[in-house]
Formats: sequence, C-alpha cells, structure tokens
Amino acid sequence: MSQSVFVVSAAMTKFAKHRSSSYVGLAIPPLVEAIRSAGLDKSDIDMVYVGHSYGGMMTGQRICKEIGLGTIPIVNVENACSGGATAVHEAWKAIQQGLADVAVVIGVEKLTQFGGGTLPLSPEDREVKQGIVMPAVYAMRATRYLHDYDATPEDLALVSVKSRKHGAMNPFAQFRTETTVEEVLAARPIADPFTLPMCCPTGDGASVVILASEEACERLGLKQGMRVAASVLHSGHVEEGARDMTWPDISENSAKDAYAVAGIEAKDLDMIELHDAFSIAELVYYEVFGLTERGHGVDLIRDGSTTFGGEVVVNPSGGLLSKGHPVGASGVAQIAEAFWQLTSQAHDRQIEDPRWAMTHVTGGGTAGLDHGACTVHIFEAV
Repeated sequence: MSQSVFVVSAAMTKFAKHRSSSYVGLAIPPLVEAIRSAGLDKSDIDMVYVGHSYGGMMTGQRICKEIGLGTIPIVNVENACSGGATAVHEAWKAIQQGLADVAVVIGVEKLTQFGGGTLPLSPEDREVKQGIVMPAVYAMRATRYLHDYDATPEDLALVSVKSRKHGAMNPFAQFRTETTVEEVLAARPIADPFTLPMCCPTGDGASVVILASEEACERLGLKQGMRVAASVLHSGHVEEGARDMTWPDISENSAKDAYAVAGIEAKDLDMIELHDAFSIAELVYYEVFGLTERGHGVDLIRDGSTTFGGEVVVNPSGGLLSKGHPVGASGVAQIAEAFWQLTSQAHDRQIEDPRWAMTHVTGGGTAGLDHGACTVHIFEAV
C-alpha cells in the first residue's frame, strides 16, 4: 500500500571551488545540519541514498561512517547529472512502498579534481571518440533554435542575466554578482553562439534532503514541510540518425507524466528549478513543459514572465548557470530550493505564497539517446 511522502529537512554547502575539500568533507556539514534541523536522531534513519558521478567506490559509506551512521542500507547512485535526483526518486519509492520510514539523500560532487575544462565523458561512446563535448551539443541546439525561431543571441544573454539576478540573492550560489546583456555578449566565447556566462560553471558542493512517511512524521513529531506529489524517472529512447535537437522528448514525457500523477497542469506551477546547464536549455524547457507554445520561449524571457512577480518563477536559486552545477549534487539542491520556497524559508528570494513546485534534471549525453536520464519531481506545500 503506497503512502504519502514528505520532505522534512534540507541543507547544503555553498557551491564553489572547494579545492582543499574531499567528498566526505563537502557532505558532512549539510548532512549534520539536515538531521539536526529535522529534529532526528541517527537511530531514526532507515536508509541513505547518495548521488554522485565521480566520487569513486563507497562514497556514501565513507561519508556516513564519519558521523557513526552504519548498519543501515547505504545506496550509491550514479546517473550522470541526474544522479542526485535519481537518489531522491529511489528514497521516495522505498518509503512509498513501506520499505523505510525515514530516508536521507545526499548529493555531492567535487569537479575541481579535474583541474578545469569540460567534464570527462565515456571513452567508449562513439561520439565522444569523435570529440563531442557538452558545450558543443548545446551550442548546436542553440544554433538550430536561433535559425528556426524568432530568437537572437540577446535572448540567450537574457537568460544569463536573470540567472545572475536570482543567484545574487542566494547565499549558496557560486556566482552572486549581477550582469547585463552587454556584458554577457562581450564575454569570452566558448562555443558559438555561447559566451562564458551562458555556460554553467564547474565547482564543488553537496546538498542533503530528508524524506519521511506520514506515519513517521506523526510518530517522530516531524514537520511535514512539503509533500512529494510526483516523482518520475525516465531514460532516453533509442533513435539513431538525425533528431530534433530543439525538442527533448525525454523531458516532455517526464513532465507530462509528473503532471498527471500530481493532478495539476503547467499553469498551476508557482516555481520551477530546471536543468539550465546552458542558456538555450531554459528557453527550450519553457516550451517542453507547456509554459508556452513551441518557438515562443523567448517571449517569456523578454517580458519577465519567469522571474519574481511573473507567472512562474524559474530557477529562483540562480539555477545551474549561477548557483553552479556540481553534477551529483544539483538535483538534490533543486529540491532543497523547492523546500525552502514552499516552507517560506527562502529569505530575500522568497516567492509569494507558493503552493506547487517542480524540479527537473537531465543526465548524460550518449550516442543514440536523446538523454541518458531525466528526473522530474512535483511538490505541494502543506
């Protein structure tokens, strides 16, 4: 018998270049804070899930042993950029199915270990062998979008400007300085039409959320925080040859399924934390999620519909472009932002009276798949 699941606590580090920190060192402070703020004892925790991509063997066990947390199942989850959100999905599923009452989810990553540049991809992938990197993939997507629709590089810059404005209000964001369209366009080119501020930074960080069943909330006296109204995980469909790069089916299908499970429509959302690894992604996802018609994503960024005071606030945290993108931590950090917003703890960036929040993250560029994985969550304030 399925049961309601709630997010009862959230914590995270400031995303930054923590060159002297380890995976364990990054994860311990938010782990301790999340447990403390929930009012839990270690003995109350039934399972731990840890999302990461580059942490190595037994990352979760190495973290948990430092606070004396052992014997319970500790599950390490790797699903590229969707790893942290996938870990949340697995924790939600375990609680809903009655396999656990309280589950801790840790997302953690240390990208400065690679010294800079693009992230390493699988050397077995045929496109990787030909030199493909993620900035090039998204640059091709942007070039196609600008060609097909009434969009310009200035619109891509507007996404970055909004992101930096939101990030300036977030103490956990890697970039906290506002910028202008002119500054974004004049910045160092990365992959045409992108300049540096149109690309997410590499960095390090960790985020933790704690999920609990309704019964556990009552038994342990936990504040329910926000209800998990939907948790959807999809893998990409196999399609060889040319594909439409301006319409990621995996995200469209994941969002549609999440809406159906939650019993809402796109127009009901008060906020979205989406996977804006590059500025073009935000415009595409406006359309894929049903916020506007195809080709009209630029209208929303131009008229301010997706910032504070607009129809739906997209990436109030600053998103990946400004908050940062330590890949295993990103999906959990999105959910932490939703938690703070829906429990009115977001301070300077607080959205007025939000009820519904959606988080979305995709992971993996693999030849023959539109994306490797996509995880969408919808949350309701309680």
